[in-house]
Amino acid sequence: MSKTKKIFIAATHQNDGKTIMSLGLIRGFRGKVDNIGFIKPVGQRFLIEEEEKIDEDSLLIEKTFDLDCDLKDTSPIAVERGFTERYILKGIRRDLSKKISTSFERVSKNKDLVIIEGTGHAGVGSVFDFSNAKVARLLNSKVIMISSGGIGRPIDEIMLNKALFDAEGVELIGVIINKVLPRKFNKINKLVRLGLKKKGLETFGVIPYHESLSKPTIRQILDETQIKLLSGEKHLDNIVDKPVVGAMEPKDAIRHIEYRSLVITPGDREDIILAVIKKQSSGKKHTAISGFILSGGMLPAKNILKEVEKLNIPILYSKYDTYTIATSVHDLIVKIRPQDKAKIRLVEQLVKEYVDLDLLYSRL
Repeated sequence: MSKTKKIFIAATHQNDGKTIMSLGLIRGFRGKVDNIGFIKPVGQRFLIEEEEKIDEDSLLIEKTFDLDCDLKDTSPIAVERGFTERYILKGIRRDLSKKISTSFERVSKNKDLVIIEGTGHAGVGSVFDFSNAKVARLLNSKVIMISSGGIGRPIDEIMLNKALFDAEGVELIGVIINKVLPRKFNKINKLVRLGLKKKGLETFGVIPYHESLSKPTIRQILDETQIKLLSGEKHLDNIVDKPVVGAMEPKDAIRHIEYRSLVITPGDREDIILAVIKKQSSGKKHTAISGFILSGGMLPAKNILKEVEKLNIPILYSKYDTYTIATSVHDLIVKIRPQDKAKIRLVEQLVKEYVDLDLLYSRL
């Protein structure tokens, strides 16, 4: 166990790209080390798998790479609803410490490298005495920090988070800047590296933003909202580029509907539904929408529904109004899922191309 190399992946914010980095590093290091393990000690978004609460990122890693780790050990603590309140009232710190340590010991057995994914910024978990910084110290791991785009804000926030790791005696070995706008990439790549170097920090990589990674699929919308599926189960992996609310005159609505749009419209707006059917049936390139959501608990006539089904797109419905549905779709936190094969391949390619894996590994 003492020979096992460890990387704790921290971030300055939620959704900066910790899971993306975990995926990319595991794939990238598979050619350098024989046995890799993964653990997300504290998870906040979990699924039920094999009758256990498993963080969704741990499940993604396991299903993508089939690592030799017990699934429950990769996700020892699930911060479910009420967890924080129960801990404040009667929680015992050493119980959590033992749970994390025991799972890590099993995950790291006979491993050359273990990727440890944090949760949110360095201070997340402080309320129950296990911030990311404290977990990294408990596992005696070195840290890399992920931050998103820009120059000034990422450097400011990296230094703020670094202070928490410094206070715990944990070494921050370097930084990866993620989600940099392509049109600003060359400028930011140059300046952020220089700025971090002046702060004594190594930059392992700067990764451009790819919009497709932040787009939900119909399947995710179904899984994470109270919207139901009416038909089109074979096309749930359709990617949604743009939600469009169809609550205007059909000729005006059609102008806003583009390739891979998700059309959200009251179920009784048969005029809009028919206008979309006509546009989709035109045979023109890049006109296919991703699906329909019919709002207000209403459905169009059966003959119109049959015409929609011929388009081979999912038809969803909900009792909620159009605005509420559009808001819930807009506010989705898009996470990569095991079914998102194209996204996973893109992530692996981005890390391979833009992160200096040899330099990172040498710092361990």
